[in-house]
Amino acid sequence: MQTIFQNVRLFDPDRQAGMTAPCDLMVSEGRIARVGNDLAIPQGAEIVKGAGNLLMPGLVNGHFHSSVNHMKGRLPSMPLEIFMLYECPELEVLRPTPREAYLRTMLGCIEMLKCGTTSVQDDCFFVPRPEPDIIDAVAQAYLDSGMRARLALDQPELSELDKLPYLRDLLPADLRAELAQPTSAGRDDLLELYDHLLSRWHGAANGRIKGAVSCSAPQRVSPAYFAALDDLSRQHDLPFYAHMLETKLQRVFGHQCLNGASLVRHTAEMGFLSDRMNVIHAIWVDDADLDLLADSKATVAHNPVSNLRLGSGIMPWRAMHDRGIPVCLGVDEAIADDAINMWSVMKTASLVHCLTDPDYTRWPAPDEILRAATIGGGHAMREQGLGSLAVGAPADLNLVNLNAISLTPLSNLTRQLSLCENGSAVLTTMVAGEIVCRNGCLTRVDEDDLLAEARQIFGAKIGLMDQADGVVARVLPYYQKMYQMASEQDVGFERRVPLPKTR
Repeated sequence: MQTIFQNVRLFDPDRQAGMTAPCDLMVSEGRIARVGNDLAIPQGAEIVKGAGNLLMPGLVNGHFHSSVNHMKGRLPSMPLEIFMLYECPELEVLRPTPREAYLRTMLGCIEMLKCGTTSVQDDCFFVPRPEPDIIDAVAQAYLDSGMRARLALDQPELSELDKLPYLRDLLPADLRAELAQPTSAGRDDLLELYDHLLSRWHGAANGRIKGAVSCSAPQRVSPAYFAALDDLSRQHDLPFYAHMLETKLQRVFGHQCLNGASLVRHTAEMGFLSDRMNVIHAIWVDDADLDLLADSKATVAHNPVSNLRLGSGIMPWRAMHDRGIPVCLGVDEAIADDAINMWSVMKTASLVHCLTDPDYTRWPAPDEILRAATIGGGHAMREQGLGSLAVGAPADLNLVNLNAISLTPLSNLTRQLSLCENGSAVLTTMVAGEIVCRNGCLTRVDEDDLLAEARQIFGAKIGLMDQADGVVARVLPYYQKMYQMASEQDVGFERRVPLPKTR
């Protein structure tokens, strides 16, 4: 299949205008084949009239958890460790059917594609545990929607008491015994499930669907499982997802449980910090951690909206860029962002770091933000050329209306894309050379029917989710105390913005 975008301006942040003069771009066999003026039209090629509008790379959601796409707005803002009690308890009452897993994944696909996000790294977790039919349902949704996706199994292996500081001493005996139990899926089970994921789905749809690996976080798995995942990542050249130092409590964990080592240092000392690793969040990192990240060439996945929603803190953006650490941007999840929209992520990333340095010349520049949301995401996914408009790159593209209100009048293209646009200006979305959304409507699936089914099914499950909330509330006071104790610890630096006390 060949497609020619005629009379389009190509996004180019290195030019003063942020884009080229009008030209044509040809797509062939899922990749950008040629750029020029008045390109010859091959027989049978589809023609997209650009009308002088902007053609830019598709956005890459560099970190995502699809499992809670159906829970937008359900929870108030709470610290991560308390938030997770309600988000993903291992309760049988929350086990989804394959159809539910398909629908909740599709909810994210619909929202992303309509707003021009063409690729996603889904660090998918499973409650109460992953099963082959649920994995298949998630992957099938990505395949059906037309999205490009990397899919990993974000599943802890150790007990709650092993993953968190202080809790062992805080809990009464009955709850301590309950939370000392390991998760229901052990190392061998999880490796079998990875074998299923990779043998069935890695490389599906001509490489549009691929696998990844995830340890969830270093403190949530055994060294043996961590090593097995690293072997899989190396063998298949897969991205390796690992949440590290998202919260101050995780920094304190290192002080209390790792002989003072941070989770970054702990991972490096085990030999698992590499250029394949996506270090997710990396908020409570110090200079030594940043040097380790730079030396390893790992990518940091920055999720600024989620970080604010959960009060986790502000990632040291400029310190990472000064060291050449690759950065991508992510939504994290619908329940901690309340949207699955990379434009709002870009705007938040553009603004929140302005609070961290009085030297305004070091605040994020719009071209840095857009690079993180496109090329940075492609780098994190280990997809050469993804996020660029280079000849030979995957044809994951957005045609953007330059007459949209967000771009009218056009004062500064890169600044308006990163600060003003919300996705409504996206006219056409292409993934792997196929138009998957045109004029706001998905081309591969019946959006209206899927949304109606999702409303019915997930509306009927609200009572079960409320029931689960009641079960986990038993341990809430102990988690609140743990959070308070960690908050009071001096770790030598701050990543939140303290306000002066008023009388």
